[in-house]
Amino acid sequence: MMPLRHTTAFDDWTRKGEGIAAWLIGPARLSGDALTVTSGFAEQLVGAGVPLHRLRIAMRVDNPLLTAWGIIWEPETAAELFTISQALRDSPTYFGSPSQHVMETGTSVRWRLDRLERDDHTVLYELASAGFTDYLAVPVAFGNGIIQPAMFATRHDSGFDESHIALVKSLSIPLSAALEAIAMRRSTASLLATFLGDGPAASVQAGAIHRGDIIATEAAILLTDMRGFTPLSLTLAPSQLLAILGRYFEAVADAVRAEGGDVLKFLGDGVLSIFRVEEGDRTAACAAAVRAVSRANAVARAEGLPSFMTALHMGSVMYGNIGSLDRLDFTVVGPAVNMISRLEAVAKASGEPVVCSEAFASALPAKSARSIGQFELKGMDGPYEVFAPEFEQVNQA
Repeated sequence: MMPLRHTTAFDDWTRKGEGIAAWLIGPARLSGDALTVTSGFAEQLVGAGVPLHRLRIAMRVDNPLLTAWGIIWEPETAAELFTISQALRDSPTYFGSPSQHVMETGTSVRWRLDRLERDDHTVLYELASAGFTDYLAVPVAFGNGIIQPAMFATRHDSGFDESHIALVKSLSIPLSAALEAIAMRRSTASLLATFLGDGPAASVQAGAIHRGDIIATEAAILLTDMRGFTPLSLTLAPSQLLAILGRYFEAVADAVRAEGGDVLKFLGDGVLSIFRVEEGDRTAACAAAVRAVSRANAVARAEGLPSFMTALHMGSVMYGNIGSLDRLDFTVVGPAVNMISRLEAVAKASGEPVVCSEAFASALPAKSARSIGQFELKGMDGPYEVFAPEFEQVNQA
């Protein structure tokens, strides 16, 4: 007969850790949801006896605009997502922080927040002023070599004891298993949206990845082009030209997204965007496109950027995967794209800053566009009547 064995505190903590690890590797990982994983992990630690009052996990992302995203959990509130811009990564908020230490050394670090020294990071002082007494930052290593920081804080008078710290550290690998696939999917989605736009990126992630996978949608189409780009390219240094071009693209893209549109393509110094027609409401889509033009032009004037030539059209857009067997491009095709490029040429030739097709003008509120005349459009039977939107009427409608 096997002798009876007394249960020790160590055995108890081991069982708790095994239970949490099994949950992370199984149900948490399969949930596919970072909020579920983080809040469930925190609650299970609390249930195991860890005096946890704050959990923050940050995960780096492949995105030229963002450096990371993550989740903050506190027992009094629901877990929340946050994002960290690239600019913050280059600021004193990051340098010397616990996050930097964990990501660059791959080792844990702990501070008693009630015993801080003068040179300790401002993040620690902020936590101390919020009533936290102890802080632990633990590396969560992903299979691609990236280290993500998981940060634990408590308000308990005695802070974390050694058994709490040992339990948390022992769960870093199961936590990685639960979060890595989620983080990789989010990173992929972020990168696709950066290069393709939100709508096309969602289509690609949903499986539209084969040559000939084409999506058709009715939309208000917006094409902006920078005036005087060719003379600028001949007179400015490449770094100056790229800086101006980058700010111009940013101004247009920000305006389009602010009005609910998608940037589909950067074409030299042009930007092609769409505003989908939802529930048959062409007027709303066209009005959103006009407002986006107003926003972008306001930024250009305020920052002294070159002015834009803008063309607007309403029609069916087809976009998707086109190319050879071994090289695909996610691009835009169809008669509507040909029409918008011809209208842009009218804007250039006529001197009108913004022009639109009859199809676009007819979808605007009454008296919100004026005719600027009949024009022959290259490669198209015509002539075509071309209009200019009246911005005040559209914005007041």
